[in-house]
Amino acid sequence: MLEPVLKVTSLQVAYGGIQAVKGIDFEVRPGELVTLIGANGAGKTTTLKALTGDLAWSGQIELFGESIQGIPTHTLVRRGLALVPEGRGVFTRMSVIENLQMGAFSRTGAGNNAANSAAEIAADIERMLTLFPRLRERTKQLAGTMSGGEQQMLAMSRALMGRPRLLLLDEPSMGLSPILVEKIFDVIRTVSAAGTPILLVEQNARLALGCAHRGYVMESGQITLTDAASVLLNDARVRSAYLGEDGAG
Repeated sequence: MLEPVLKVTSLQVAYGGIQAVKGIDFEVRPGELVTLIGANGAGKTTTLKALTGDLAWSGQIELFGESIQGIPTHTLVRRGLALVPEGRGVFTRMSVIENLQMGAFSRTGAGNNAANSAAEIAADIERMLTLFPRLRERTKQLAGTMSGGEQQMLAMSRALMGRPRLLLLDEPSMGLSPILVEKIFDVIRTVSAAGTPILLVEQNARLALGCAHRGYVMESGQITLTDAASVLLNDARVRSAYLGEDGAG
């Protein structure tokens, strides 16, 4: 079996006097789409913030086989970690094209690799505009004047411009119309099928488990269930708690 791209062991995160994450273990393997589901306040976003160095943590986190203890966020980005945060976090005063160019910033100056050349970055921008045709219509528009759905498309595209070795997605469906949610998840499936490992944090358990390989259920800072996504999707406890079903039948 291939080594995990992300391995988390006994992760604990506390802030403001609250133990938000209470010693969890999970991993993401090469090519996997893994989802972390749970109710609001379960500790999912806190977990992502620990992975990206935004919160202090204890335990062990290994990224691409190496501990990330003490490694700053910008170094993790250059090593191939990308996050699409809850709330999108686009550069509101920059245009769509400028946001995409910023997404490739971690690739610039990274040796003479052809993948980091201006021509290759331009080709990746073209791929993003093909993936999200709506962005092509708004290339010169300031990101802050776009709708929430368009900003989510831009945030995902900007992250993908870095050619991540691991993509973290935090609540990509939040606040979007059903049509836009389906579009976002179509792209998530496409990116996963192309081989990019993904850790997806999502409250919409049905959508998340429907596209993931494996899933973890998080409750009150602890992981209470883990299995293949298809198994969790049919688990009576998951159906009752997260899918609005009684679990019978």
